[in-house]
Amino acid sequence: MALIRCDFHSEALGMGTSMTVLLPDPAGSGIGLAGRAPAGDPPVLYLLHGLSDDDTVWTRRTAIERYVAPLGLAVVMPQAGRSFYTDGEHGNRYWTFLSAELPELCRSFFRLSERREDTFVAGLSMGGYGAVKWALRAPGRFAAAASLSGALDFAQRRDHPTSPVDPAVWHPIFGDRHVPGSDDDTIALLERAGDDLPALYVACGTEDFLFDDNTRFVETARRRGVPLTVDFSPGAHDWAYWDAKIRDVLAWLPLRPPSGA
Repeated sequence: MALIRCDFHSEALGMGTSMTVLLPDPAGSGIGLAGRAPAGDPPVLYLLHGLSDDDTVWTRRTAIERYVAPLGLAVVMPQAGRSFYTDGEHGNRYWTFLSAELPELCRSFFRLSERREDTFVAGLSMGGYGAVKWALRAPGRFAAAASLSGALDFAQRRDHPTSPVDPAVWHPIFGDRHVPGSDDDTIALLERAGDDLPALYVACGTEDFLFDDNTRFVETARRRGVPLTVDFSPGAHDWAYWDAKIRDVLAWLPLRPPSGA
């Protein structure tokens, strides 16, 4: 794999920012790592970080490069601060950056497939929320979306936080904005979702403080007849859990076989 730290200017944010990118490497002679590069433009996974992290965290705390090398899969990991992937009331436009600007920039910088069936999104915690929100608001972009320990009942999470998150984090993002029922409320988005959704995967540890959020999201999906893969198993809100579950997500992704296979 090629590992790229990309520093660039964002028009949506009005400032410089960064992303970490993994690209399939056609070189197959590395010892101990079986890689694969597809014949055409590679499929891409947008992989989102959590509240206390940045765009480097997946490469530092998991072996994501080793996990994706045999898949021929590109991975784009953007920097999003503590934004909850939302256009802030008193901050930067991170939803616009993520959903509109970032894919266009990535296609201009790198060779990546533009096909829906080759495009995926996943994330952990705040990033799980961002991944599901993106998939529900732009379902035609993705073939699959996965949340690991996501803040999936976000309206309730914002108004009744039960985590060590500083309550002051919410004001720059939302100000006095009413979140329940809005396009930032993942439960509400699921309630009014159409039929042409990407495949959805929800994983959360049963000891995680966000477990109730995830069960409410799953119950809503099942009541509405929205198909999804659910993985509720022992685990906490930590990297031991996420390192294991990202491998399950990668095995679950509906990757097309390589050309000629």
